[in-house]
Amino acid sequence: MSTQSTPEPGIPEPGNGPRRRGKGRRRKPRSTGRKALLATAWTAAGVVVLAGAGAGYVYVKLNGNIHSIDINQMLGRDRPAKADNGSQNILVLGSDTRDGANRKIGGGAADSGARSDTAMIVHLYKGHKKASVVSIPRDTLIDRPACADTKGRTYPAAKNVMFNSAYATGGAPCAVRTVESLSGIRMDHYLEVDFAGFQRLVDDLGGVRVTTTRPIQDPDSHLNLGAGTHTLDGAQALGLVRTRHGVGDGSDLGRIQLQQAFVKALIAQTKQVGVLSNPKKLYDLADTATRTVTTDSDLGSVNSLADFAGGLKGISASGMHMVTMPVRYDPADPNRVLLERTKARQIWTALKEDRPVPDSATAGSATGGAKGVVTAGE
Repeated sequence: MSTQSTPEPGIPEPGNGPRRRGKGRRRKPRSTGRKALLATAWTAAGVVVLAGAGAGYVYVKLNGNIHSIDINQMLGRDRPAKADNGSQNILVLGSDTRDGANRKIGGGAADSGARSDTAMIVHLYKGHKKASVVSIPRDTLIDRPACADTKGRTYPAAKNVMFNSAYATGGAPCAVRTVESLSGIRMDHYLEVDFAGFQRLVDDLGGVRVTTTRPIQDPDSHLNLGAGTHTLDGAQALGLVRTRHGVGDGSDLGRIQLQQAFVKALIAQTKQVGVLSNPKKLYDLADTATRTVTTDSDLGSVNSLADFAGGLKGISASGMHMVTMPVRYDPADPNRVLLERTKARQIWTALKEDRPVPDSATAGSATGGAKGVVTAGE
């Protein structure tokens, strides 16, 4: 679709597609298989800039770690126009394929498919001193546009499907196409991270310090934290950002609130770790970061990723405004949510115009009930 013909972000209307009637309380989440953060591509990119002095073998090694996808070529010109106000938009996804190291962490049978249970639009304001982050709930019912995967296979449009089915259907290109159709905003960059890499990154950092205001116990994500301050290792951090029924109402919305709080703590931790005086720690972090991320082709080298990350280092955790795309619980199915169309439009308009997201855009939306349970450790 051309910029002029980009349709209004769509959600299913009553009668469009089959609906299942919910029966009682929200179902218990799946045990371990389809739950992952993983919004740490932001931090991974920030770490890579510290390796800018690397040369020779180290440079070649790190450069070879990065996997990139030519999103621009795959999507062509049928996209929203690029912003001309100095801002940038980055789609950050977390994937949880059941293959390799992820299978050991996530459990379940190995398969060739991958899922994305976390999606964030990171909007960098002009000057790159502040950012807004909009989390998109995976359980949101949407109308997915027709799209193609990295091998050129095409998939027809689908109505009344979960948001995260876009990535499961066609991978990164389909996910970007869906987000651009939903928001009407062009994604300038794409970053993806898997949860095995997330766990290693937290361990390489020496853990992340957080404070929990109440106990969090979730046997499914192997998490058992009392109220208080903790330095989480990689396994504990992964458990925290995967838990659904450990806090809040048991929905994905509560998990998003935990993820947002943890991302802020992770960014704060990255800025505090004295890696420049420790060459081994510096290399380990850069090696893990470059292995962890999949990028769009414009960021597909150490130099490009380092330049990009250099533009982010002025943004502190306090300079990030984190919100969730406004939704309401689906009265026909308590395990799904529906987009609040008018409120969402306020967010997309604000980002297009490089303005702060107004409070009215999220007021009264479903939240998940986990806000304030986790904060950056003191």
